[in-house]
Amino acid sequence: MIQIKPVPAKFTHVVRHPVLRPGKPIDTCIFEGDDLSSTKHFGLYFNEDLIGVISVFENKSSIFNHPNQLQIRGMAVLEKFQGKGYGRLLVNEVENYAKKVKSNLIWFNARENAAKFYKILGYEIYGSLFDIAGIGLHYVMYKQI
Repeated sequence: MIQIKPVPAKFTHVVRHPVLRPGKPIDTCIFEGDDLSSTKHFGLYFNEDLIGVISVFENKSSIFNHPNQLQIRGMAVLEKFQGKGYGRLLVNEVENYAKKVKSNLIWFNARENAAKFYKILGYEIYGSLFDIAGIGLHYVMYKQI
């Protein structure tokens, strides 16, 4: 059984770490703003096991001229569950949340190898490829809701 539900920030670390920060200290999975009341974290459970996470931050980018923006951060699905549509379910959950809070734009920094996945979901690349030190190459991607 698949279930998506809100989770505390600390729950996200067990999925973020092996997927987004392998080989790095666990504290690299703690993001600035994780514990703000305006930040929401969602966990995807397969049976009783947490296998995917996504976080959404109220973070207005100077790139986009939209008053109510949300930023996705820390989207991750454990490797053995990737390619099964669970990432799509997590992104859909954030898009539904965005509509509920009357957001008109979602944006994020996507790893180069994840850009195709997000394009399939209707997100567009803004600008050029850039490097996040110690993490890798990324694109800014966005979607108007």
